[in-house]
Parts: sequence; structure tokens; C-alpha cells
Amino acid sequence: MAAPPTSLAIDLAPVEAKLVEALPESDGWQFEPKWDGFRCLVFRAGDDVQLMSKSGKPLQRFFPEVAARFARLAAKRFVLDGELIIETGGALAFDALQARLHPAASRITKLSVATPARFMAFDLLDDGTPLVARPLAERRAVLEAWHARHGDADVLLSPATTDRDAALAWLAATGGALDGVIAKRLDDPYHSGERAMLKVKVHRTADCVVGGWRAESGGDLVASLLLGLYDGEGRLNHVGHTSALGGVDRAALTAELHALAGEGFDGDAPGGPSRWANARSAEWFPLRPERVVEVRFDQVTAGRFRHGTGFVRWRPDKAPRQCGCEQLGFALRPAELEL
Repeated sequence: MAAPPTSLAIDLAPVEAKLVEALPESDGWQFEPKWDGFRCLVFRAGDDVQLMSKSGKPLQRFFPEVAARFARLAAKRFVLDGELIIETGGALAFDALQARLHPAASRITKLSVATPARFMAFDLLDDGTPLVARPLAERRAVLEAWHARHGDADVLLSPATTDRDAALAWLAATGGALDGVIAKRLDDPYHSGERAMLKVKVHRTADCVVGGWRAESGGDLVASLLLGLYDGEGRLNHVGHTSALGGVDRAALTAELHALAGEGFDGDAPGGPSRWANARSAEWFPLRPERVVEVRFDQVTAGRFRHGTGFVRWRPDKAPRQCGCEQLGFALRPAELEL
């Protein structure tokens, strides 16, 4: 992990969350939105400001406008835990954050003006004295007072509630676009580097055309299905994959897929070998767009599933041409959470 400012004498890894199916129903929990951004710790000691990622890598080079904003605060010593977010068109844009991780300083400077990032604070770990050993309920009160003095439109305070029904309403009100909800024990200290929080993620489903497949490493059976959706011009674009084929007879499915060999995607297609994949692992087999599968997914970036999807079921009742990109159209708008 990259070292924080030495004058802070504090070495932290962000507390992390364990995925669960439902929010806890017992008392003693605080619920917060799970923001679709870059997790970030902000360290300030005198004139020294550092932004650090969840993996411990410095981020201030990529988000100079955020570092400059914290450098202007009257508070000279603090450690904040939160999320870097960027809005474009009033909606959160994860791909705009990814675009910042660029080697060219001139490009970063241009983007910092065109699409400035903001910081969403949800914990205060030091305000001149270390707070990590104090319970969350106390830290939240100190954070709210700190934000009342120093926060603004660029340094935001993440909403929080102890009302489970209100947290469930956040999920419902955003039309499935929110990344999820985090649950934290009010009496817990800050468990640096541990999975001490709970998270419930929003999962949606989409009906996708199977436009190709990849074989398992070192074998011939199907390992993953390549998924496509039709755009407004009638082109089938690759949007992701599903390899979670539990319960599927892979030998029988492989034989069926061989019989469907055909043209595959006529829009965006899966890429070839890269630094992360050899020729064998990147090889894929195109199919006639005849089979439709329903998959479960969480987030979308630049019109594609950000992560692998979960297989739900085959949809023989669905025509491939009914599988359009509009299924991925949700966008998280912070205004919907009354920020």
C-alpha cells in the first residue's frame, strides 16, 4: 500500500463489505447507498493531500481537481473514507472515471475540466485525532459536523438512515439503477481491511441473444456464452458473457452450439488476444442469432455488462429481435436520493 502523509502517522486499508441476499432486520444498523464510483481515502496533513484507492494506489494524479479542492479546505488534518463520482447528463458515469486512468497528463487535465469528479464522504477516520476506534454512531455525528463546516457541492455527504424501510425505498425509487445498499453496525469501530460491512446489490435481468461461445481452457466443451443485444440500427452488438452455467449439460449444449455455427455479431464483436488473454483463451466461435437467454447482471458501463452475468434460463418464447439495448438503459441520478 502506498504510504499516506507521514505526519498523519496513520496506515489504513478501507473496510470492505460482504455480499448478502437481504438487509439485516435487527436493530443497530446504519444503511447507506452503495455508490457507483471509485472507493477513495483522502489524507490531509498540512499542505499535503493524498487520494488513495482501495488497493492502496495514489489517485491524486488522475483527479487533480479533487486534490486541489481538499487542499483549499480550512481543515488541515483529516482522513475521509468515501467515493469518487462523476456525473454526465445528470447521471453517474463509471466509464468517465475509468477514462481518467490515462498516462497523458494533458488528457487528464482536459477531462478534469470537462467532467470534474466529486467526492462522496461516508466516514471520517481522523479529524485531528484518530477516530477509527470509536463506534460508527459517534464517527457519523463527527462527520456530519465536519461536513457542515467544510462540505459543498464538490465534497458531498452520503445519506444514511437507520430505517430499513427507507433503505429498501432507495432501491425501489432508483428503478434498479442503484448499485446497492451498505449496512454497517452502529456500534462497530472502523475495521480496516476487513469485510465488516454487509452489502445488498441490485440485480436486474436482461434477455440476450447468444451470438457466440468460448470453449473451456484445454478442452472442447462450452465455457461461456457470448451475449448480444440489438441497437437502434438493427446491429447485434456484443455486450458481455455468462459462464455461470450450473445445471446445464455442457456436452449437449456444445453439440447444439456447433449446429448453430454462423455469422455471429454484425456490430461490436468480442475482441481478440490482449495482454490479459492468449490466443486460445480469446478464441470464440460465432453463432447464428437464434437462441435467447435470460441473464442476471448488476452494473453496465459504456453499454456493456461490467461483470460476468448469471445464467437464469433459456427464453425459447422470445424472438432474438426483441432483445434490444434499451434493457440496459437505467442510470443512477443522485437527485433521486434527494442529495
